[in-house]
Amino acid sequence: MSLRRPAKIQPENFKFTSSSLEAANKIVSKYPDGKQQSAVMALLYIAQRQNNNWIPLEAMKYIAKFLKMPYIKVYEVATFYTMYNLSPVGKHFIQVCTTTPCMIRGASKLVEACKEKISENECELSSNKNCSWMEVECLGACVNAPMMQINDEYYEDLNKEKTLKILDQILKGETPKPGSYRGRTNNEPENNRKTLMDFKNAQRSR
Repeated sequence: MSLRRPAKIQPENFKFTSSSLEAANKIVSKYPDGKQQSAVMALLYIAQRQNNNWIPLEAMKYIAKFLKMPYIKVYEVATFYTMYNLSPVGKHFIQVCTTTPCMIRGASKLVEACKEKISENECELSSNKNCSWMEVECLGACVNAPMMQINDEYYEDLNKEKTLKILDQILKGETPKPGSYRGRTNNEPENNRKTLMDFKNAQRSR
């Protein structure tokens, strides 16, 4: 399965839910008259979140009508940017960073965990159709490498054992806790802070 090609099986229709419609209208309202089509990327993202992390062709047609723009222009945007999935990826979409910092810190073990628990191949749905995984380029959390992104959340400071536990939770329908799995706060040093220990005074001095 390729996420860059529209799925062969497509839903017959699509429309925003009330919450998605409210979010879309709020975004479009920020653009001056005649420039509302510039909201196409944000609306595609809303459609993807609503539709279990992928965008069907009917959603593109719906957005084209919503923004009063040619369907082909929406299609061009959706097929150009890799953050849009054009095929089903499951309720939980796992992206494993395998760029240099993460790879040096053991990202290959995270990939092994995904192959064992989800599927042997990238972009292939798990047996329960609930999730899939793929390797991606830098996700911007190098200091907490190795890491992976599940939907909108980051899971950092991982190893194979911790990754397997996270994947087990997902496959059971549970939501694992995001963040560092070494107990770090954000991207503080691995063995805790050594400077600015009096944090309240540090804040006041700014």
